[in-house]
Amino acid sequence: MRRRSVLGILSGAALLPVATYGQKRAMPLLGFLGVSSLADQQPRVDAFVRRMRELGWFENKTILFEYRWAEGRSERYSEIAAEFAKLKVDLIVTAGAGPVLAVKRAAPEIPVVFAIATDPVATGIVSSLAHPGGNATGLSYLGPDLAGKRVQLSREVIPGLSRLGIMANRLAPGPMLELQDVENAAIKIGIAATLLKIVALDDIEAVFTSFKDRCDALYVCSDPLVNAGRFRIVSQGLAASVPTVFGERDSVSAGGLFSYGPNVPDMYRRAADLVDKILRGTKPGEIPVEQPTKIEFVINLKTAKAIGLDVSPIILARADEVIE
Repeated sequence: MRRRSVLGILSGAALLPVATYGQKRAMPLLGFLGVSSLADQQPRVDAFVRRMRELGWFENKTILFEYRWAEGRSERYSEIAAEFAKLKVDLIVTAGAGPVLAVKRAAPEIPVVFAIATDPVATGIVSSLAHPGGNATGLSYLGPDLAGKRVQLSREVIPGLSRLGIMANRLAPGPMLELQDVENAAIKIGIAATLLKIVALDDIEAVFTSFKDRCDALYVCSDPLVNAGRFRIVSQGLAASVPTVFGERDSVSAGGLFSYGPNVPDMYRRAADLVDKILRGTKPGEIPVEQPTKIEFVINLKTAKAIGLDVSPIILARADEVIE
């Protein structure tokens, strides 16, 4: 997909941006590496672009955007990173360890801001949260840190839960770290864990077939691949009357049972502030990685009723949002 405007051509006072990489141009060029599709990521992109506008960066007036979409396919990360390197973009915005590592390999000189990344230190995209070093900074998703809380909520929301299936993309470092934490948290409170590793969207149906009658619920580790397949996951879960647990609200809106995690569009909004700092001259390695400020517990009551699950009024009262 060539350059396109997400919010249209915006007007405003001109700035004097200074590009830190690539050829000199009238305005900086930002590459947006979307891990799934525009349709899937529209709220996140809109939140990012709106904040950029608030900071004085108006598309086609003071900054240029190039959008590319990986459609949930990890092999696309390196292809897009190489394309951005040829375009000599001044900065890349993306999410997740996979795309960041692809950029580091293809063009280590290009600054990268990640709006979401599970444990960026453990996955090797920064040296430390306080002092990232290198060419990347962004926001930590805290996936492993929240895993234990999701497991505990699963036991509270789903009466009699004793067997938990855990789905993760085995080719992605972040989800595999989360899978380990979920397994440990489950075993610690006496819940048996079944590990279900996938590498493609077509594996989803096979997962539900394999754990039939062996799991009371399915925990889905956050990842671009499973996000792209969330409608398949929730439809399979509804058909099998299996409660599904997620880290992001979007999957609950699609029909998952509940989620507990950061407000993702807000993280993209905050990523714009980091982009602003870099475009104004700060090195990415000198900008500390930030943490989520909004953690939300969302329950889909319609889904609960559809699978015959009676959610306690006490649990519903604790939720930040109940979808009916």
